[in-house]
Amino acid sequence: MIRIGILGAAKIAPPAIIEPARRRTDCRVVAVAARDAGRAAAYAAEHDIQHVADSYEALIARNDIDLIYNALPPNRHADLSIAALRAGKAVLCEKPFAMNADEAAAMQQAAEETGRPLLEAFHYRFHPAFLHALGHVRSGHVGKILSMEADFSVAIPYRPGELRHTLETGGGALMDLGCYCIHMVRTMAGAEPAVASAECHCDRPGVDISTHARLVFPGDVTASVMTSMSETVTRRMQLHVEGTKGSLTFNNPIHPHRGHKIILQQHGQPDRTETIPGDITYDHQLAHMVDVLAGRAEPLTGGADAVANMRVIDAIYGSAGLSPRGSQLVS
Repeated sequence: MIRIGILGAAKIAPPAIIEPARRRTDCRVVAVAARDAGRAAAYAAEHDIQHVADSYEALIARNDIDLIYNALPPNRHADLSIAALRAGKAVLCEKPFAMNADEAAAMQQAAEETGRPLLEAFHYRFHPAFLHALGHVRSGHVGKILSMEADFSVAIPYRPGELRHTLETGGGALMDLGCYCIHMVRTMAGAEPAVASAECHCDRPGVDISTHARLVFPGDVTASVMTSMSETVTRRMQLHVEGTKGSLTFNNPIHPHRGHKIILQQHGQPDRTETIPGDITYDHQLAHMVDVLAGRAEPLTGGADAVANMRVIDAIYGSAGLSPRGSQLVS
């Protein structure tokens, strides 16, 4: 039995870890901690979690927890994930992995030193639909990649205290949404890009409401990454890969269980539109975490992959004239 502790009384935790754990017989959420003890107690009662820890540190120190799910904002990813690793726990950390690449590298080092798994919660990455689309590209069905486009935009209206609009907690469209786009094109390319250009639009100092970046991979492969959380934006989730033999378009790669299409166009062949069966992305994510803990699988996220993703985010902000998140706090 894998016993899970949750850092943060977060809205993402029920779909991401609580409900998937309940659908399994080998996992159980046993404890939660939040900044406010009253909120933690109410959250535990609502979600039938047996124990409430007095603090994040107290939860990490419990000897009845095997896996920590870090659902906190990015500014608490590095310190608490590292503390959990050093306490002998495995960690599933929400995206984006950290505030910046330096923090991500420190997290990777702690995982290597402790020998404990540390995965980034890019839940889409584990779904059969994305694995199928990736298989098309890696099998050469579209030929050599020439260019890619990735867009993840969804309205996240500003309100006081909204963490995704708060610089100090790691807010911004690129951090919250665009990190998926970067991860998708990096995964498809199987390589690391340079940032050719980037533009951020900010409603508040330092917090991008939208970002557009152009990346260049080895072999002159280009990628356009677009993201917006403007309250007027139309919801868009799409990945397009153009190659020498055709193209692949993936509609809704983020939440394929809510409906998706993979359109494969090959020169001289009829177009193919595919829908791949699968469970909720978070179920596949937890299943992968269980397999990693059991030694049945190598992690698909985290480690060098997570550090590289943060390096691209940092570089995009730098190219757009903004500082990486938390950079003033990193020695």
